[in-house]
Amino acid sequence: MIFGNLKNISEYAFLGQQLQKCFAYVKENDILSYETGSYPIEGEKLFVNVVEYTTTEKENRFWEAHRKYLDVHVMLSGQEQIDLNFIANMTQKEFEAENDFLPLEGEANSHVVLTKDDFLICYPNDGHMTAIKVKEPVTIKKAIFKVLVE
Repeated sequence: MIFGNLKNISEYAFLGQQLQKCFAYVKENDILSYETGSYPIEGEKLFVNVVEYTTTEKENRFWEAHRKYLDVHVMLSGQEQIDLNFIANMTQKEFEAENDFLPLEGEANSHVVLTKDDFLICYPNDGHMTAIKVKEPVTIKKAIFKVLVE
């Protein structure tokens, strides 16, 4: 997991080329104006899902991880809590290869609160639970870049 803010992006120059493409895409495009949906950047290797939803109670959410892609969550507006734990600390359910979805059960050992321009990179070993309200439910909009793990 890597948690940061776009205003400090120069500190993350060590990250790989595909991750740098995500940050460049955010800088070069007005993603906040995008409709919700999926937008290809490099076909199946790199694309971005723009989502908008209302945060909620933790009890209404679920744990997930991915094997084929890593996630780069970039907050465009609003704020959300994302709970985190390593999948090795959790009970892994049956992997859904078609959706690159690994359901998990367990407890958080950490969390972050994303606000505008914050980002969170979740690698395949990082379980995450998104869309948790911070103080009260709010509507958020964020970009989730999907980067193929090769």
